[in-house]
Amino acid sequence: MAKRNIDLFMQEQWDAIVINAAGCSAQLKEYAEIFRDDPEYFHKAEEFAKRVKDVSELLVPNIAPNASLQNKTRVTYQDACHLAHAQKIRLQPRQILKQIGNVELIEMRASDRCCGSAGIYNVVHPEMSDQLIDEKMVNTRDTQAEIVVTGNIGCLLQLEYGARRAGWNGRVMHLVELLDEAYRVQ
Repeated sequence: MAKRNIDLFMQEQWDAIVINAAGCSAQLKEYAEIFRDDPEYFHKAEEFAKRVKDVSELLVPNIAPNASLQNKTRVTYQDACHLAHAQKIRLQPRQILKQIGNVELIEMRASDRCCGSAGIYNVVHPEMSDQLIDEKMVNTRDTQAEIVVTGNIGCLLQLEYGARRAGWNGRVMHLVELLDEAYRVQ
C-alpha cells in the first residue's frame, strides 16, 4: 500500500501533501525509513516523505488576520503524541491558536503526555488508557478552558470520551475545526 501511495502521489508534482491527522502524517513521513533497504523505492519514498506536511506546518504563516471567534474564549492545547514526539511539531499549532482573535491560549500541564488513545491502545489496554485520559481531563479542567484543541483524530475521540467520563462540558475540537469556526464569524 505504501508503494501504491508513493506511485500515485508522485505522478503529480505537488509541493505538499497536507494531512490533518497526526498519526497519518507521522506514518507517511517515515516512508523513507520503511524503504531504506529497497533500492527501487528508497529515493521515491524519501522525496514523498519530504512533501508530507501536517496541516499546522502549512497554515502557520497563512492565517488571515480576520480569523476570530465571536467572544473571548479560553482555549487549551493537547499535544498529539504523533505530532509532538514523532514529528517534533509543537510550536506551529500554538502559533495558529495565538493568531486567532478572541482566543486566550492557556497552557495545559503535561500537554504532551499521552491522552491514552495511542492508535488502538485504548482498545487493547483500556484500564491504563482510562488512567491516562482521567489525568488529561484533570489537567484540562485545571486550565479553566472552554475548549480543548488537538491535532489528531484519535486524540479528539479520546478527549471526547474523557470529557463525557469526567462530566466536563467544554468543547473538544480539532485545530482545523476551530479555524473553520473563526473564519465563519465574519
